[in-house]
Amino acid sequence: MRKAILYSFSLPMEAGIILRNQRLKTRDGLLVCLQDGDKEGWGEISPLPEFSHETLAEATEEAQQRLTEWVDGQPLQDSLLPSVAFGCSCALAELTGELPEHADYRKAPLCSGDPDDLILKLDAMEGEKVAKVKVGLYEAVRDGMVANLLLEAVPDLKLRLDANRSWTRAKADGFAKYVNPDYRDRIAFLEEPCKTREESLQYAVDTGIAIAWDESVRDPDFKIEAQPGVAAIIIKPTLTGSLDYCRSLIEEAHQLGLQAVISSSIESSFGLSQLARIAHWLTPNTIPGLDTLDLQQSQLVRAWPDSSLPIMQLNELTIEWQS
Repeated sequence: MRKAILYSFSLPMEAGIILRNQRLKTRDGLLVCLQDGDKEGWGEISPLPEFSHETLAEATEEAQQRLTEWVDGQPLQDSLLPSVAFGCSCALAELTGELPEHADYRKAPLCSGDPDDLILKLDAMEGEKVAKVKVGLYEAVRDGMVANLLLEAVPDLKLRLDANRSWTRAKADGFAKYVNPDYRDRIAFLEEPCKTREESLQYAVDTGIAIAWDESVRDPDFKIEAQPGVAAIIIKPTLTGSLDYCRSLIEEAHQLGLQAVISSSIESSFGLSQLARIAHWLTPNTIPGLDTLDLQQSQLVRAWPDSSLPIMQLNELTIEWQS
């Protein structure tokens, strides 16, 4: 006999977390639980404000509809709402045993302030040293100086940079001007430096700084192609769609010689732990981009290894719907 339950959660965020034009005070979403006989599977549905097209209310209504069909014996159809498609497909993959238990808890540390703090984290890091820096929030020249400082201070560092399409070509050139040409090949990639794909491609060719597609992956007209200067695609499953769809993108990228990087959309520790399992399964040779837990003040049900944050337990959540 099939059963489904939706639990709602709201986790307090650290102060000062701003997504584009909105301050994010809480991270809100749903946990979905599927039960079929003695088998059980879980997933997280948490649209990200300012980035997801769907609201949490829309996702909740859609999830109820899809889960009602599943409880009635129909196949679990992929939703057109990415967060619903991803969360429900994860729950089904857990239930059927398709999603492996092993996880890749390595993470590329995110520099959100003082570069010296990041250098200390990197010094303590074993194996491959990979870090991520958000650029485009301040002056491009400052961003270039910070990137150059990190590459100079940590000689085996591979640096990931994310500009979120925020730069004009002139500002992107200002960034490159302050990065030593000898260090540029240690920039693993710069995500979407310019406002258009065409500008970003030309920028990569002109500067020798490799780029990655992030927002573009979710554009309706996007096709994965091997192009000069393109090193990777970034896959944020909550914003992208079902597990099967994400896997197809990863396989296509790998066939073309591109990296595919699983990255978070500020999911809870519950969602992040599932992303770590997906990364270990589908992108085992690539460190995922999952260093967002410390933006939140609490974990959720499943703990992230070595995190000292308190854990909100299942019995503290509200049952939003069940069937």
